[in-house]
Amino acid sequence: MSSKELAVIMPIYNEEEAIMAVLQKWHAQLSELQIDFEIHAYNDGSKDNTETILKNLSRDYPRLMIHNKNNSGHGPTILQGYRENSEAKWLFQVDSDDEMEVKDFNKLWSQRDDYDFLIGWREGRHSPLPRRIISSVSRIIIRLFYHPGVWDVNSPYRLMRSDKFRELFFKIPADTFAPNVILSGFAILKKMRIFQVPVTYHERQTGKVSIQKLKLLKAAVLSCGETVRFRFKR
Repeated sequence: MSSKELAVIMPIYNEEEAIMAVLQKWHAQLSELQIDFEIHAYNDGSKDNTETILKNLSRDYPRLMIHNKNNSGHGPTILQGYRENSEAKWLFQVDSDDEMEVKDFNKLWSQRDDYDFLIGWREGRHSPLPRRIISSVSRIIIRLFYHPGVWDVNSPYRLMRSDKFRELFFKIPADTFAPNVILSGFAILKKMRIFQVPVTYHERQTGKVSIQKLKLLKAAVLSCGETVRFRFKR
């Protein structure tokens, strides 16, 4: 459990080609900003050489905390990270695929004193049609059941004031497919102070997307159902 000013939650699955550069860039950026931070790298049962790379990196980067776990998927992994590090003042979630610009982090960090939930929406994203449809449906679900207020509701580039979300982290079911969507809706519903800013998005250069085609559509239906049910949960 982290008691640092900032805990970075990074889920990782089969990212042997990118993970070293990604973690080095994030460590350098956060150090430059003179933040009291830890990076919590959650290796979600990778089948490639990711675990070995992480182990080697941790020897040189004492602020890098490695968590090796059985595969449970992206959503359950980040939710585990939120729960285990909710004592940090701030939580920042970012993915490990190098799609989001590291240098844009200070756009959020520099505004943190005035907000509870700061989110970077993905600028320049050119996803395949199925993913664009799913993003649009998720946004519509949030607008209908939680109210408007967040554009990129599932963005993996979010800074959260932990004490505003801590109770919710433990109320969301541990196996939830897309907890970030629910967290976005919750921030709107509770009238939190929300800050949104565009961040540069790069197309994936290494590895591959873990959910594709029919599985992606099934996952979208699952996510929408979970998000609606949670809205009316008591």
